[in-house]
Amino acid sequence: MGREFSFDDCGRAFTCLPAEDPDAPAEAPVCNLDSLLHTLTHRLCVGSPPGLWVCSTDMLLTVPSVPGIDWDGFQGVRVIAVPGSQAYARNHGVYLADKQGLVHDIIYRGTEAQIRQCAGPDGSVPLVCGVVFFSSDAAEQLLATHVIPPLDACTYMGLDSGAPPIQLSLFFDIVLSMARGVTEEDFVKGGSDANARSARSVLWASLRAFPLSMACIPDASYDYLTASASDHIRSLTLLPGSASHLRFCKTAHSQADQPWLLEDGSSVTNSLLEGAVRLAAGSAIQHCHLQGPLEIGPGCLLSGLTASSSPALQGCPLRDVVLQGHHVRLRDLSCRVFTLSGRLDDWQVRQGEVGRDSPRGWGVTNPSVSPPRAPLKLPPTSTCPGLSFSVRRAYGECHVLRQSKGPGSLGFQCHPTPLRLHQEASWPPQPLLPTWNLPSSLRALLMGSPSSREGDLWDAQTPPSSRCLLSARLFPVLHASEALGLEDVLWLLAPTAGPGGQLARWRAAWRMSWEELLPCLDKEAELGARRALFFLQGQRKVRRVLLGCQDGSLLPLIRSAVHEGYHEAVLGTLDEVASTADDAGVAARALACIADVLGCLAQGEGGLRSGPAANTRWASAFRRLESGDIVGGVRELAAERQKWMSGPDLLVRAARHYEGAEQILIRQAVMSSCRFVTVQPAELPPVGCWVQAVCPARLDLSGGWSDTPPITYEHGGAVVDVAVLVDGCRPIGARVRRIPEPELRLLSLGGAPRGEAVAELVCRELEDLRDYCQPHAPGALLKAAFICTQIVQFPSQEPLRAQLMRSFSGGFEVHTWSKLPHGSGLGTSSILAGAVMASLYRAAGKAASTESLIHAVLHLEQRLTTGGGWQDQVGGLVPGIKIGRSKARLPLRVEVEGISVPEGFAHTLSDHLLLVYTGKTRLARNLLQDVVRNWYARLPSVVQNAHALVSNAEECAQALRQGDLELLGACLERYWQQKKRMAPSCEPLAVGRMMGALRPYVHGQCLAGAGGGGFLYVLTKAPQQKEALHQILAKTEGLGNFSIHSIEVDTGGISVEVLGCELDASAPPGEDVAV
Repeated sequence: MGREFSFDDCGRAFTCLPAEDPDAPAEAPVCNLDSLLHTLTHRLCVGSPPGLWVCSTDMLLTVPSVPGIDWDGFQGVRVIAVPGSQAYARNHGVYLADKQGLVHDIIYRGTEAQIRQCAGPDGSVPLVCGVVFFSSDAAEQLLATHVIPPLDACTYMGLDSGAPPIQLSLFFDIVLSMARGVTEEDFVKGGSDANARSARSVLWASLRAFPLSMACIPDASYDYLTASASDHIRSLTLLPGSASHLRFCKTAHSQADQPWLLEDGSSVTNSLLEGAVRLAAGSAIQHCHLQGPLEIGPGCLLSGLTASSSPALQGCPLRDVVLQGHHVRLRDLSCRVFTLSGRLDDWQVRQGEVGRDSPRGWGVTNPSVSPPRAPLKLPPTSTCPGLSFSVRRAYGECHVLRQSKGPGSLGFQCHPTPLRLHQEASWPPQPLLPTWNLPSSLRALLMGSPSSREGDLWDAQTPPSSRCLLSARLFPVLHASEALGLEDVLWLLAPTAGPGGQLARWRAAWRMSWEELLPCLDKEAELGARRALFFLQGQRKVRRVLLGCQDGSLLPLIRSAVHEGYHEAVLGTLDEVASTADDAGVAARALACIADVLGCLAQGEGGLRSGPAANTRWASAFRRLESGDIVGGVRELAAERQKWMSGPDLLVRAARHYEGAEQILIRQAVMSSCRFVTVQPAELPPVGCWVQAVCPARLDLSGGWSDTPPITYEHGGAVVDVAVLVDGCRPIGARVRRIPEPELRLLSLGGAPRGEAVAELVCRELEDLRDYCQPHAPGALLKAAFICTQIVQFPSQEPLRAQLMRSFSGGFEVHTWSKLPHGSGLGTSSILAGAVMASLYRAAGKAASTESLIHAVLHLEQRLTTGGGWQDQVGGLVPGIKIGRSKARLPLRVEVEGISVPEGFAHTLSDHLLLVYTGKTRLARNLLQDVVRNWYARLPSVVQNAHALVSNAEECAQALRQGDLELLGACLERYWQQKKRMAPSCEPLAVGRMMGALRPYVHGQCLAGAGGGGFLYVLTKAPQQKEALHQILAKTEGLGNFSIHSIEVDTGGISVEVLGCELDASAPPGEDVAV
């Protein structure tokens, strides 16, 4: 974990940053080590030869882009530097290098002249940033020294051999040995003792031959994590810009009930803020669970505080303080200890460390001045607004301690005006302790008044030179009879009790100094507390994201919860959200998240996530959901879930059933579109009279997938469709007639309206309709159509025959056909559903508008359980070129706008569009399940792609209005890329070859529908290219059986007509053409 760090119990490496990584597969707080690893892996290491990278974790390093370091001919060792100011370099290390980048020396805290010598033309200097690269040869040579005394003492081998341990510096012992401007004598002599000098001699002999070069990264930045609270708070609140690979934010992995109370310039990391917690600019909160009302002023750092500490903080305004809660282990005893210090205090300044360079916050300057001739008499302690100083039997020239900004500050700075002290005081002057803003009793204690007992702070054996804030026993740890809490240090800020109250309680407690606490910090307990707090705020995030219908992805959090064993807590939260949400869409998303938890628990085993979900053990819960009892359904699902947690196969099967439950709620949401289905009475055709509906196919030119539930009502959708004739005919149709027998005759005619029946089914009982919701059952679509048009009531106590005789004096016969192959991608099933419903309505003496049919098909496909969106029926039922839109709300309503194109453009478009049948059958259902799963997970790429789909649809509509084929082709190309991002498996290898062969000859191309097979449509650069493309594809290997078909823009849409009792012997145009 590196060296101890005053502001993070887990050290500098694990200091958490106010940042989130949007691309992380699992959600977790971002620490400095994460940032450094990313910077090395994706920035500095790019292009480097084999070797060893060494990186310090004592700093924050930002490298905005790959720096392009020249590695040609590289040998030896290379140090990485970042540019900095000469003023900053006074307290840091800099490289002295020549114009070729060879390092001559490393200067640490050099003089102004030495630093100026290192400066470049712009005045900046190359700062040592703690990153070094060793070539493989240099790394091997360095590794070989571990067996050479005394360097073997750096390893367990030397220690186990009895060698005294030795400590080396990476830069001043190892790297410096290769600097060109350093002589062997000076280098070896720089060792602190004989052992160190011997070690340096070995390093010189082993490494001197390797050249040491420097690469200074011009746009990089570097901040050393110092012991200064001001610097650390600044690093947590002055966040880097967009150049950083991390997304720095005001609230990182945190939840705040009232985020508007967090001022810009503040930061909250891995925390939960309940109620009114006001945080001023320039302050940071980390790893805290706080409950308002709280007021936190500027310059504060709060860390490690729990909800139980909040009452002590309420009514205690904070400003310029560092307040931390620590997990401490004293042998077998674990306890919580709180520490309090000022933003400007320096922990390590000791009595006697005075003079011009003394760190701020403590005492007297110039103690060696001569006794003054004209003394100025001052009272023992004097104060004035904004000023506090103390004099204790001292005299000479002193600088007064000036209190920093505002009340509550524990920090002091030296006032520039010298004062003369009373000459009667003893000489030499005694160093002063800061007065702080303390109760008078403790101030007297610290100031050495007659009532003081220095034994309260230091042992008598502690020499004055070692007495400082770091070693002062200020912090209560245990009390003989009372529990200790945050109030036992907060009273130092706002005294409310006299010497007999808090001071007596403070004196009675066993206290430790920060120096004594450091080795006792329980890092394991601290990390455990941070983890528990992270998932506690994560549960709040789950509620906020789901109930607020936000686009944030919960899948990274779910992965983390499963990995860390917090999945039961997350499952409980998801159950609660699903059962209490007023919106069925929110409940559905919660169930989808539960399925993701179960899938993650399976750890990639147990089979595919997509699959059947009709096990009878889940049927009772499903029935409750179907009936609208979401609370009861979720409760039964959770009870059943507990029986399926014992293995990957059971977990995956349970996940499928949760997705099945989610689909029930999606269906209920989509079926809200029924209110937009209106049916008017019409003349009832006589028995035996055929009603026929024929429809064109459709091409989706852009926006597909945005029409798919739940995307369409959670995000909003827009799809550009064109109705098309295929090889000159409308390829999809249905006809219906009433028959005297009270039964339902269902016939599929295959590819032609006059063809032989390829499947026939007769339903005489309601039981024959029970499988209407199983898409692969015989006649399922037609059965669902009878139910959705309410010609048949199902379920019902009244038998089917009785229903049909009562309402229609007989039954119905339905014929359907499609000249398109199964899985064509041209919207066949939805368009056929529209044709069937239109002809059924008309044969039953009703009439439905095209808008009503669009929404009726949505309803039917939900009852059929195939899911699906609205673009197919919009494309095939509405004539011509149009754009359909739906808003992000329920009830789901589709609005269609015809696109006006320039005169003659529809004919031009027909001349440039061609259909290529790929010979591959599309598997849309699995694609649909994957897309819905990814949408519910709100993967950032999927959400961004949904935005892009809608945007591209509007651009495509504009290209059509302008009659611009080239711009239209660009929209098609973008659309295909968007489809592949939505469903990555939708481009078979053979289709990729086909598209590659055609690319030089087309403006754009795309697989129709969901992709994965079916038809490819192309927009050719030249008109009438059917034969030319056929020759090109015929010469391309690995395509299989393909065929090319002409298409024309259809201007009629669905056509419904009453044909009479006898069908016309003449076939409709193009009926004999089969694909």
